[in-house]
Order: sequence, then C-alpha cells, then structure tokens
Amino acid sequence: MRQAGEMLALLNAEGISLEHEQGLIFKKRRSILKDISMELVEGETLGLMGVSGSGKTTLAKIMAGLEHPSSGIVSFQGKDIRPLSGKEYLDFRRSVQMIFQDPEGSLNPRKSIEGSIHEVLGLLRIPKRHWRARTSDILNTVGLSEELLCRCPGQVSGGQNQRIVLARVLLLNPKVMILDEPTSALDLSVQAYILTLLKKLQKERGLSYLLISHQADVVRFMAHEVYVLGEGRLKRV
Repeated sequence: MRQAGEMLALLNAEGISLEHEQGLIFKKRRSILKDISMELVEGETLGLMGVSGSGKTTLAKIMAGLEHPSSGIVSFQGKDIRPLSGKEYLDFRRSVQMIFQDPEGSLNPRKSIEGSIHEVLGLLRIPKRHWRARTSDILNTVGLSEELLCRCPGQVSGGQNQRIVLARVLLLNPKVMILDEPTSALDLSVQAYILTLLKKLQKERGLSYLLISHQADVVRFMAHEVYVLGEGRLKRV
C-alpha cells in the first residue's frame, strides 16, 4: 500500500455533501452524501463499493463534474473545478472521462462504429487524412477488428461495444477514467478480458481509475485501495 505523499493526487474530493428535497407540500431534505473526502492517485485504481442506491454513481458524477454537490470541493491537479471555464474546463472534461454500465446506451444506435470513432477525431480536429490510421491504431489497442467498422452498436456484442466506448475515450488521452460498473452486464469471460485490458492500459499509459462495482472479486483484482459507501458515508476497508 502506498504512503501518503508518495504519488501525485490527480482528483480530490473534500467534504462532499449532497442533499435532495423531498415532498410536494411538507418538504424535507434527505442527505445522499455526507462529508465525503477521497483522493485518486496517479497511476492507481480506487475501488468504490456499496449497495444499489447508496449513491456511488452520484458521487462518481460529482467527481467527473457532471453533477454539483450541495457543499464541498472537487479539485483536479490541485485546482478547484468549480470556476474552470473555457480551455481549462475543456481540458478537465477531456482529462476525466466516465464510462457507464450500458455501453450500447453510450453510442448512437444509428451511427456505424467507424462513424462513432470519426466523430471523436473530428472533435479533436485531427486532419481527415490521418483518420484511417488513427482508427486502425485505436481498434488495435482495444483488440477489435476493422471488420466491425461498418456495423452499428446493435449488431455487435456487449463486450465489443464496451471496447468501442473505451476506444473513443482513449482517443481523448485522459488522465482519469471513472468506470461505473463497466463489466457487470457482461459474461465472465468477457469481463476478464475487459479487466485485463484496463490493467494493461493503466500500466502503459499511467491511467488512474475510479472503479465502481458491486462485485468484490472485480474490485480485489483491480483496486489499490477500496472504499465502501453506505448511508451516505465513506469507509475505507
């Protein structure tokens, strides 16, 4: 286990709390997250477990800047993400990427695999003359054949779709990937392939992962540190 201060903290949460109002007439506030602090270190995986409805995905979205807490601060590379704007905000959004449980739902069902990859290359303003080579390279990275390029998400397997989502994310060259139950919808053999691929990419690229899973064996295989979220509070195990 690492010692504090040994490695660079990329993504920090400090005192994160979240409350929601309930009731139409007699409103009351319900605490979802209570004073949560955590730190994601460069090149490591932090595992986050908890029962369904415990707030894991909500916390992950806050860490990714997709939702706002009632109080507390999320910082990336030492900078509070709240005031980020312009280029700094775009850099943060590219550097911290989130992959969800349902890969097919993250892809345009009417767009071919090639079109989905070219969409990202276009956003990155990569010259079109390089698209074919970049597409071939990224498919090779995630272990997919170019034969899939003409197909749509509904015509390939769940494991292949998850790797297509991963390929799109990797094109952005992120520093942090937030993985929300990335393999729970896949069969065991495909789970093992995806997890092994994620570990390989982490070693090669120095990626940091926040891994959300209800599967203890998945977390044990991947994580350097493990936390459990329950009743709105975070506990290290």
